[in-house]
Amino acid sequence: MAETTPLASYDFASGTLDDALAFLKRSRSELRMLRRVRVWNDRFCLFDINGDYFEIRGLGYSQPEITKILDTVNTAYKRERIHEPTEADYKEFKTGRRYAWAVDRVM
Repeated sequence: MAETTPLASYDFASGTLDDALAFLKRSRSELRMLRRVRVWNDRFCLFDINGDYFEIRGLGYSQPEITKILDTVNTAYKRERIHEPTEADYKEFKTGRRYAWAVDRVM
């Protein structure tokens, strides 16, 4: 995906997780079906199927708040490995994680 200009951006500061979640909730209606996320050490981008995206600057894979953001957009990732550094420029994950029917039932 070739990156262009984000449709909207939010500057994250420590302690503003609720504001960042509100930004995602407000902005979500402007995107089509969510496709993937890219997480740098200092920013988070949420892409749709058309390549349009939103950006949260100041929040990266090294901060503990990233797990709440990734869970909010149903990202498939390993919680125990998300904070590990990488040689690549960013970490990329698919969104739209689904659960099998009756996965939570005890048989």
